[in-house]
Amino acid sequence: MTDRRGPYTHADLHGLPDGGRGFELEDGWLVAVPGGARHDFVVQRLGRLIDIAAGGAAVHVFVGGGWEVNTPSGIRKPDIVVIPRDVARAAIIAETPRLIPGTEVLLAVEVIAPGDGSERTDRVRKVREYAAIEIPQYWIVEHHPEVRIHRMLLVDGAFRARPVVTAGTVFTAAIRADPPFRVSFDPAALITI
Repeated sequence: MTDRRGPYTHADLHGLPDGGRGFELEDGWLVAVPGGARHDFVVQRLGRLIDIAAGGAAVHVFVGGGWEVNTPSGIRKPDIVVIPRDVARAAIIAETPRLIPGTEVLLAVEVIAPGDGSERTDRVRKVREYAAIEIPQYWIVEHHPEVRIHRMLLVDGAFRARPVVTAGTVFTAAIRADPPFRVSFDPAALITI
């Protein structure tokens, strides 16, 4: 059997221009993470909605894929990651690469457009990887042709999908933080200017 792992390491990822921003490390391969104006707009809007909902919770909401999550296949950079404030503070003070253990992540969010290069990874591989590192919630947000939010909760070591929520309805999710908080909004708000 041939080993399919690539030749690249964490050091190679971080040695790229801009510290590897825009790339993930998957099974030893550097993989470009697609984006775009509409994608970035949806990420920013959703991050703001989560941050507002968090209110006084002791969490930090990171937006834009700059924070890294260590998974069995390498390094992932969710579009939005919610972690306890003390974990964020420790990483910032230590000035370490922003590599967060998966067990510290309260919520990971990926924003995709059907047909983009990372769609299969976000819908299949990351579901398994994020469950393996026990992230309690994973959301996949589509923004084209319409806004749809797929919410998955970790139950007995595997993600269980909740009903898909579309524009014109209300998406609601409870985040287990200290103290817990609830995010609630119409998905249409993600693409409304």
